[in-house]
Amino acid sequence: MSEQQDMNAVLNTFRQRIAQGKPLQIRGGGTKDWYGQAPSGEVLDTRAYSGIIDYEPTELVITVRCGTTLAEIDAALEKNNQMLAFEPPRFDGAATVGGMVAAGLSGPARGWAGAVRDFVLGAVLMDAQGEELHFGGQVMKNVAGYDVSRLLAGSLGTLGLILQVSLKVLPKPFASSTRVFEINQEGALRLLNQWGGQPLPLAASAWSNNVLTIRLAGAQAAVDAAVKKLGGSELSNGDDFWRDLREQTHAYFANPDAPLWRLSVPSVAPPVDLPGAQLVEWGGAQRWLRPQGLVDAVAIRAAALAVGGSASLHRGGDKAIGVFHPLQPAVEKIHRNLKAQFDPAGIFNPGRMYAGL
Repeated sequence: MSEQQDMNAVLNTFRQRIAQGKPLQIRGGGTKDWYGQAPSGEVLDTRAYSGIIDYEPTELVITVRCGTTLAEIDAALEKNNQMLAFEPPRFDGAATVGGMVAAGLSGPARGWAGAVRDFVLGAVLMDAQGEELHFGGQVMKNVAGYDVSRLLAGSLGTLGLILQVSLKVLPKPFASSTRVFEINQEGALRLLNQWGGQPLPLAASAWSNNVLTIRLAGAQAAVDAAVKKLGGSELSNGDDFWRDLREQTHAYFANPDAPLWRLSVPSVAPPVDLPGAQLVEWGGAQRWLRPQGLVDAVAIRAAALAVGGSASLHRGGDKAIGVFHPLQPAVEKIHRNLKAQFDPAGIFNPGRMYAGL
């Protein structure tokens, strides 16, 4: 039996499961089962539908099936010195591309390279009728304006079964340097926003425990010039530091059962006045919080909202409070309309984002 016949058989199995009309928990490697509201429904394992469909290094595009592991994608890109520039977490290489897009999680470079959705050129989605819906394309010029394929990023599989995606890839930088500075949070935010308005090869930032760490990446001359201008001390194990941050194996993320909040705020927002250990990424736009004492969800979300942001319970804690920041009525209406359009029977990952969606 040919590979295409094998894949068609897998698709037919998916259709049969969907036709039963029972709630389905779409699951690849299971590396993000903890993310979002608690999963429900019978497991629909996507890993059998895997493989690289097309990879054209000169076009900077790779098209893959949903069950393909990021480890396999990394291996293919490495041969051409290319990468997924938004640095999604690999979780020991077991994470799949379908879960990567559905979760929409990006790594340290997100503040400069862009988010998962910015690199999704096209997608194929299986809907509640078992039909294959095609969105976007396989080349960058085909993606202009609003595109449903990008809407799938971060949807947590609530709109349908993501079958395949086409992703933009980028060359790896020629040089990089990780620099550290001893400075408080207020000073670090000030520097990051100053540097953000300058032509510097910034590629990542992280502040915690009065230490600011930045990554410079690009042409050797640009990195050298930035090092001379900004100073700081070289962190010899810089690659390990950013990998640990991406995979959330950094010491800050120890104890995965304890509440960990993720605040999305304007980069220029002042330090958020909440008790607990904080870690700041993405030039100040992402603030992690390990709450201390009796601070509750209402207080955390109010503090984020006060500076123009939002707060989500990223991991651990009591999910009964609602993992994601409550939706405004107009936005909730859009969510419900989309769910009704793509999944009227509520089959796919029911309630994974919000109750009733």
